[in-house]
Amino acid sequence: MADIDVDAVLEQLEDAEKIALLAGRDFWHTNPVHRLGVPSLRLSDGPNGVRGTHFFNGEPAACFPCGTALGATWDTELLHRCGDLMAREAKAKGAHVILGPTINMQRSPLGGRGFESISEDPVLAGKGAGALLRGMEENGIAATLKHFVTNDMEHERNLVDAIVSERALREIYLMAFQVAIRECSPSCIMTAYNRLNGTHVSETKRILTDILREEWGWHGLIMSDWYGVYSTAEAINAGLDLEMPGPTVWRGPTLSASLRVQKVRRKTLDERVRNVLRLVKRCSLSGVPEDAPESTVNTPETADLLRKVSADSIVLLKNENNILPLKKNKTLAVIGPNAKTTTYCGGGSASLRAYHAVSPYEGISDAYGKDVKYTVGAYAHKELPILAPQLMTGDGRKGMIFKAYNEPPSDKKRKPFDELYKTDGVWFMVDYFHPEMNVALWYATAEGILTPDTDCEYDFGLSVCGTAKLYVDGELVVDNDTVQRKGSSFFGMGTAEEIGRVKLHGGKAHKIRIDWASRATMKVQSSGVNFPGGGLRIGAVKVMDASEEIQRAIKLAKGVDQVVLCIGLNSDWESEGHDRADMLLPGEQDRLVHAICAANPNTVVVQQSGTPVFMPWAKNAPAILQAWYGGNETGNAIADILFGAVNPSGKLSLSFPIRNEDNPAFLHQSSEAGRTWYGEDIYVGYRYYQKLKKAVLFPFGHGLSYTTFSMDHLKVQMVKENGTGVQPNTIVVRVAVKNTGNIAGAEVVQVYVSPAPTSDCVSRPPRELKGFSKAFLQPAEEQYVEILLERKYATSYWNEREDSWVEEKGKYGVWVGSSSDFDDGRGLIGEFEISKKSTWRGI
Repeated sequence: MADIDVDAVLEQLEDAEKIALLAGRDFWHTNPVHRLGVPSLRLSDGPNGVRGTHFFNGEPAACFPCGTALGATWDTELLHRCGDLMAREAKAKGAHVILGPTINMQRSPLGGRGFESISEDPVLAGKGAGALLRGMEENGIAATLKHFVTNDMEHERNLVDAIVSERALREIYLMAFQVAIRECSPSCIMTAYNRLNGTHVSETKRILTDILREEWGWHGLIMSDWYGVYSTAEAINAGLDLEMPGPTVWRGPTLSASLRVQKVRRKTLDERVRNVLRLVKRCSLSGVPEDAPESTVNTPETADLLRKVSADSIVLLKNENNILPLKKNKTLAVIGPNAKTTTYCGGGSASLRAYHAVSPYEGISDAYGKDVKYTVGAYAHKELPILAPQLMTGDGRKGMIFKAYNEPPSDKKRKPFDELYKTDGVWFMVDYFHPEMNVALWYATAEGILTPDTDCEYDFGLSVCGTAKLYVDGELVVDNDTVQRKGSSFFGMGTAEEIGRVKLHGGKAHKIRIDWASRATMKVQSSGVNFPGGGLRIGAVKVMDASEEIQRAIKLAKGVDQVVLCIGLNSDWESEGHDRADMLLPGEQDRLVHAICAANPNTVVVQQSGTPVFMPWAKNAPAILQAWYGGNETGNAIADILFGAVNPSGKLSLSFPIRNEDNPAFLHQSSEAGRTWYGEDIYVGYRYYQKLKKAVLFPFGHGLSYTTFSMDHLKVQMVKENGTGVQPNTIVVRVAVKNTGNIAGAEVVQVYVSPAPTSDCVSRPPRELKGFSKAFLQPAEEQYVEILLERKYATSYWNEREDSWVEEKGKYGVWVGSSSDFDDGRGLIGEFEISKKSTWRGI
């Protein structure tokens, strides 16, 4: 892709060409101006992997652990390597721009996309994102920080008004972006869907121009989230450069008219176009040609890095009597709904088709090397488990055959214009296209064969964006056509799941057929983003008596030496498009955990979720691992930790409250009459729990190891002058860390700062994270770890009266430890002093 002269191109562009450059060509591409050498750019999701240009039937890709898992590594060097691999993945997919990372705040455990974001703390989120950005940008790939700003929940996300104080906005929500931009300035920033204090963010000049561009001095491209533009002149004048996706809704003839009557001035138009052209010039460094074919780079090195990242993200929450690591010379059972189901990523924009996906059962069985006993114990699904992997095609392959038509099933002479072999069962056709298809209205069938082992009843389910019916041996079992109910599927624009039950016979090949029609046939009005195309989700599960299955699991647990119990959530529960209703584990999982822990004292609970869950059994569980959504290598990484091939070093990237009612946003975690009051103000996550001295289940920054560490010899030094090798106005925190155990491991040194008294009667958190470093140590090894804090970031708060950052004079405390909880007396405490009050703005 050739370089361009931005000013020369801008001078030659006609108005129609300028306007075209400010919106997408299609779902994933910008518009080109070929006569002036301006190519089309390809953009691709996302936050934990690079999908390419297809939700439906796309090329496989590397799926990284989810955002909260990446944050839980507390390892910026490792995240830099992740960014580097993401850049290579982008080049394989022909993408110039990656739509990630996500750094919104988890102000509530229930946020549907909480798993996508890195942390509840802006410093950890910002520094983690900065490391990812460096890995992408250094390789010529443009990265996109998102969603700017306060896009912290899914409920009514396109219309909800986030009411946030200026102080909370500055200290928490903007701060994550501010830190990330300081670490590595990204090429792009994506605006949030929501309103902020009365105005949609995509139309808020104070946020997009006054703060981001002028105060912070950032000069990249601002794009909308998909269908997140709601005006023409207002968005252009506020600073929004690129409307996505295309074809445009707001920038065609409407923008031409706005230019004619000077609702948008030509100077403003040229500023927006210049930013697009700068991005095109920037992307020429990638070496990715225009409209490149998509491919894969599935290498052993890719798998090795994904396995390491996943293992390093796993947090050992509890390990009584050193149950872990497991013993390979003792008998073992694996129980639980997440054991054989690979919950490797959350739902929505983060989802992709992975190169491979290793289940916990597969990883454990491979590492154990002997027979592993198994039973499911309980179900955990929200919608029925995906059907396709349970089926066989007529030629003996696992999966289904998908055929697309322009005519309905009633046309007996119809012929398919496309035929695909499918092994997945969630088909989002938003970017599906075939040259022979009727885009406005088309149809599809999916067929496969289900052969159960024994006589049993099966539940089948369909959720759609469109209409569909499911037949078993020619008999209608599920009708999601005649009558439909609104649901949360497909980003909130699909139906609720309709379920039908049928008796099946063991050993018999039952023919399954689904007839589907595109979105144009849908009976109910969608409430989500207006994506085209449509979608189909096909589920099925054997009907099970919950009490009988738990008794079966208890019997199995009693007959072995040790048990791994795999529980948690999945992409049904944590997904873009909807928030969780509560923190509860679905189904009978809590009952199962209580029963298995009582049946076998050597039970390890492996809990998978992207955000906290209620754990009423935590006191009774001997060992607990928080395993997140671990990407391609989920099962292998879990096995590495369970058997001690990897010593756990993850730390929680967000607080785990005891109950949902304890979390600071409990009274304000959904839209009420179109608005949400951020009533917790600056007291998000651990700041709130410490201020109220409220107990949590597991604190922010918590994580155990198979070895032990000590910290000593804390020294805090203020560097005021040049010539020391350290930038002036830096606080140097130095501490000795020693591995006092008998195996190699890693400890995260976390530095928190407590404030001096304010002169303006302003409430401040007891202490806040300001820096961290991860040290890898051999047994008996001691290292001196040095963490540099920029003084103004370590000390300042936003003073609304003075409309600036304020650094108070006085003594500040420095708290150094291995988590945010210093009540056990294990942390080290130092101090430094500021002699004069000062104010500042900027970055």
